[in-house]
Parts: sequence; structure tokens; C-alpha cells
Amino acid sequence: MASTAPIGVFDSGLGGISVARQIHRDMPHEHILYFGDSANAPYGTKTPQEVRTLSSAIVERFMARGVKAVVIACNTATSAAVNQLRDQYSIPIIGMEPALKVACDRGHGNPQRIIVAATPLTLREKKFSALMSRFESSHVIFREPCPDLVEIVEHGQLDDRDLIMETLHRYFDHYDLATIDSIVLGCTHFVFFRSYFERLAPSSTAIIDGNEGTAHHLEVVLESWGKLAPAHATGRVDLSNSDTSERMTRLARSLLTA
Repeated sequence: MASTAPIGVFDSGLGGISVARQIHRDMPHEHILYFGDSANAPYGTKTPQEVRTLSSAIVERFMARGVKAVVIACNTATSAAVNQLRDQYSIPIIGMEPALKVACDRGHGNPQRIIVAATPLTLREKKFSALMSRFESSHVIFREPCPDLVEIVEHGQLDDRDLIMETLHRYFDHYDLATIDSIVLGCTHFVFFRSYFERLAPSSTAIIDGNEGTAHHLEVVLESWGKLAPAHATGRVDLSNSDTSERMTRLARSLLTA
């Protein structure tokens, strides 16, 4: 497979565009094929088997396009499907998980109080429980499912400040945020709310996501396989979605350049 082959990136909808955008910024010579499954969103309220079936179909779509790697730009799909997909395909399959380790490491050995905001399925899957078990003896970790934030992105309501702040207050007002060291954005949709989280929380509370770490990991893996695109290649991001409406097309393009 040529080093100029594309990279497949997918999500349950539009959230993974934040990951595709980060990869494009950090690896500008790569050709990225992005697929959002908005017609079947949200994944976070589906069963693990439903998510595995949908994810497998998407990767088959990518394989038909000759991708050299796949990034599951969705914490929920990673939780449910990454092991199956790695068993099924020989190319690198890069998953995502909430950046809990990053949040814990910020304390440099001191106990941290952390909220992990994610979809209901991500927070109840065994993969996250295993991740959390590595850190919960030394840190206080709260799970906060926020399914309505996914819907706000999918419905193109990121400019509706009142709706967003009302939703965030509904999820987070029962915390004393002044005592919280970090909020981990454990869903790629939530990255688009970063500025709103920064308004909600005091400046002492870090807002952490895993996009930059995912892009770096992808680069390391491709380099180890000798599959990084050459410096003379012209990179781009091609967007597609299971919802083929013009509204969705416009929304996806706007998020890519946001």
C-alpha cells in the first residue's frame, strides 16, 4: 500500500470532524477521508452490538477506498468496536479514549478531582471502567453523561448560546466546579463546546480533550509502518456523511473550518 493512500476517519456524526481537523493541522500532507454516520446518530444510546455492526460497515467502506489506516474518532465506537476491528483488519486501527491519564498527570503526583464528560455508552462500557480503575485509587473521578450535547452539534445549534449554557448548567451545576481540577471532554462532539466549558468553569479548571494526542499517535504509528505521506504530497480532507442532505453538508464544512 502506498504511503500516499488515504487515512479513514469516522464518527457517529459530526464530532469526529474535530479530530480530522487536528490531524490535518498536524499532518498537512495526508489525504483524509472523513465519514460521519449522522443518519444513525447518536451511538452513545445504542447497544454495543449495534455500534459494532455500524462501525464494521464503515470500515468496509474505507477498505474499498484503499485506506492505509483508520481512526475511530469516537470514544463510544472505540469502546464498543475497536477490538473487533483490529482482529478483522490488518491495517492500523487507532482508537480514542477519554484523556483521563492526561488529567491525572497534571497533578504531578497530587490527587486530582476530575469530571469525565462523555456519552452514556462510553461511561458504562468495560473499556472505560478499566481505564478508570487505573487511576481512581489516587484521584476522585466523576462520570457525567451528556447525551444532549451530541444532539446540539448534530442539529447545527452551536451558535445558540442560551441553549448550550442551559444544557451545561443542567449537567454540571450539581458540582462545585471551584473544587474540580479538570473536565475531560470524553466525546469528540464536545470539543466544539470548549469555549462554553471555559465560560462555565473557573480558570483554575483545565478543559482537556484527546484530539492532539490521537493525531500524534497516528503519526507515530504511520512512521513506524513507513507509511507517512511524503512532504511533497498535497493533503486534504474529504467529507462524507450517511445523512446526505445539503444542510448536513454545509454544517460539516463549517465545522471543519471552525
